[in-house]
Amino acid sequence: MENKEDNKEDKSPSFGQVVLSTLAAAIGVQSNRNRERDFKAGSIKTYIAAGIIFTALFVLTLVLVVKTVLSNMG
Repeated sequence: MENKEDNKEDKSPSFGQVVLSTLAAAIGVQSNRNRERDFKAGSIKTYIAAGIIFTALFVLTLVLVVKTVLSNMG
């Protein structure tokens, strides 16, 4: 008889878990448990796509902030 936690780990990470893992990886605070879950059950394509989307949103946010600050300067 398998433990419920074993079944839980074999399941692919949810959308929210992928987003949280991407954000945690971006700032370097990923827990060992979550990292192991991501490598065991996650798809590399999902994490690559999440990383690209995160990076694009981050750069876009920086550009918008800089444009806003510069336009308010004078």
